[in-house]
Amino acid sequence: MAQIEIRLPKMGESVTEATITNWLKNVGDTVNLDEPLVEVATDKVDNELPSEAAGVLIKQLFTKDQVAQVGDVIAIISTDGEGAVSTEPAKEVSSPSVSVQEITQNIEAAHSNGSAETIHKNGPSGKFYSPLVRSIAEKEGISISELETLEGSGQAGRVTKKDILNLVDNRGNVVAAPITKAEVATPVTQSAPVVPASSGFLANIKEPVVNANPGDEIVEMDRMRKIIAEHMVMSTHVSPHVTSYVEADVTNIVKWRNKVKNEFMKREGENITFTPIFIEAIAKAIKDFPMINVSVSGTNIIIRKDINIGMAAALPTGNLIVPVIKNADRLNLVGLTKKVNELANNARNNKLKPEDIQGGTYTVTNVGTFGNVMGTPIINQPQVAILALGAIRKVPAVIETPEGDLIGIRQKMFLSHSYDHRVVDGALGGQFVRRVADYLEQFDPNREF
Repeated sequence: MAQIEIRLPKMGESVTEATITNWLKNVGDTVNLDEPLVEVATDKVDNELPSEAAGVLIKQLFTKDQVAQVGDVIAIISTDGEGAVSTEPAKEVSSPSVSVQEITQNIEAAHSNGSAETIHKNGPSGKFYSPLVRSIAEKEGISISELETLEGSGQAGRVTKKDILNLVDNRGNVVAAPITKAEVATPVTQSAPVVPASSGFLANIKEPVVNANPGDEIVEMDRMRKIIAEHMVMSTHVSPHVTSYVEADVTNIVKWRNKVKNEFMKREGENITFTPIFIEAIAKAIKDFPMINVSVSGTNIIIRKDINIGMAAALPTGNLIVPVIKNADRLNLVGLTKKVNELANNARNNKLKPEDIQGGTYTVTNVGTFGNVMGTPIINQPQVAILALGAIRKVPAVIETPEGDLIGIRQKMFLSHSYDHRVVDGALGGQFVRRVADYLEQFDPNREF
């Protein structure tokens, strides 16, 4: 009997595991080549995995909500349609079996007794901990200090299920070493010091228990909303946020777009929006101020060579995702328009690939889409800045002419620039957003495309 092993493929850089969210085929079902077999979710994006062979699904080695590592065999397909079928999950060699249900039950019990320490997705040193590792740690009462001293066997030193279970087995013989100052990123001292999320102050902060009133509806967050919530809370704890505002006159841009949009559609088959024009200006400003295009690792500043601009997009579910335009500074306006439209359409149709949302170095979000004139966006870690674009409005303005000042109607918008005050001071943050506004105001109304 010929059998084909279906493995969890690599789904982009830094993605080493995925959660099985739904089997699209049951054991015993016939599967065609490239037919969707299973839905998986990473901390980046949800994906359908196609079958690599045609035949009959005879075994599912992971059940729903279990976490598989890249390269793990997740299913077996019989190419001649024979063989006994099985849904028994695979057992890991030399590792005790821990079910998701058991972990969840024990975590809930521990929380109800107030004895479990909440383990966050990113530790104080920046290490990433998967949902399964965090669940086992909370169940076994393993502190974040112990996790931080654990040398992981996964990619880039990531702690795996095997690592933490070995720690549990040998815990009685191991004394966790304290985290040294060199291992933890120390924030820059401000007038109001930023307290790391791992400190005693924030560690003792508990979310309030909220009771529903009669008639209230309780809706559990979906998986993506939970990830967004965790990411936003982490960002505000990691980065001291400051926001600078600039008002830009975009009258020339509005007139130019109105003049060329029909011809642009006829020639390029694309609808030109304001977004690619704004992204072009942002890319130019980043080249002028490269210290905006950085990340922070401990006390090191990583200056990014590529300019990869993420654009926040709303999904049909109401959740948010940030597809990335790679090397935005190398694209002309037509290329930016095509890329913006492609990513926006794929986001709306849930067709983004993992690589489409990775590698961003700066993010822009358009709050003007919802009629908002300005906003205070939260930084998309590990970036250090984000720009919010407000609504374009007709407003009365003073116009300087050789004959004197006049009052006229102009198209204006606010730019709101939030930045990480650990590495971006007010001068740099303010000069950058002013430069973006300058590029927008200097837009040539006679420009060819």
